[in-house]
Amino acid sequence: MHPDLTRLIDLQAFDDELRREHDHITALAKSLGAAESRAKAADSHLAQLRESIAKEEALRRREESDIADLRQKLERAQKKVDLATTTAQVTALEHEIAFLKSEISRLEDQELESMERSETLEAQQATAKQSAEDAAATFERERTRTTEETAAARASIASVEARRTALRGEIAQSPTGDNSLSTYDRIARSKGHAVAQALEHKCSACQMMVRPQRWNDLIDNTAESPASQTLMTCENCGRLLYYDPARDAPQRKPATSDHTESIAAQIVRSSI
Repeated sequence: MHPDLTRLIDLQAFDDELRREHDHITALAKSLGAAESRAKAADSHLAQLRESIAKEEALRRREESDIADLRQKLERAQKKVDLATTTAQVTALEHEIAFLKSEISRLEDQELESMERSETLEAQQATAKQSAEDAAATFERERTRTTEETAAARASIASVEARRTALRGEIAQSPTGDNSLSTYDRIARSKGHAVAQALEHKCSACQMMVRPQRWNDLIDNTAESPASQTLMTCENCGRLLYYDPARDAPQRKPATSDHTESIAAQIVRSSI
């Protein structure tokens, strides 16, 4: 195996861990933002219900005031009927009285409808208040969790970064280290992952088959092999390839000719 490849595999593991920690921090922030949005939406809904209830109360106060004024007018009109001296005056007053009674009845109906709406809104307000309290409690828990886990993730990032920096320094000290790091960084910028394991004659990253000759070069890890001094890449995705015999699936051994003949003999004997 290339002298730098083992360290590059470790470097890839560090980069993967850093990526996971950064992704975790991003996911935490996103989850906290969603919890905050839900809490704000619940508060906004509760505020709208309270505003609607206040409007209904103000509407009923106006209606009650209007009804009181109309009743005073009705009382005066009824008194005028007793004092009227002509039929025309009586007729006009009767029309006025009918109109006032109609308006009073209409406003009373509207007031009743407003009271019914208020009852519905108050029931909704109780539910919305509980939802807002639950959303606020959830947001506080999410904020506490985010703070704790973000701090832990940042501490982990700092530790991994230190080990990663030290490892890159070790790689750079090897005769081919600068070229190896340059190749690794170039592929990592382009592909995200620079190193991939070769498994079952395939690149584990892009799942494309590896040519037989290239596969043989990969599994030949002897120090005398020229291939072991070369960083080999996948011909399809361009990632650095390595072979780990401990993780590769065992190859099936083909059946021997003797075993085949034995089965055939058994068949012949069974047919006799």
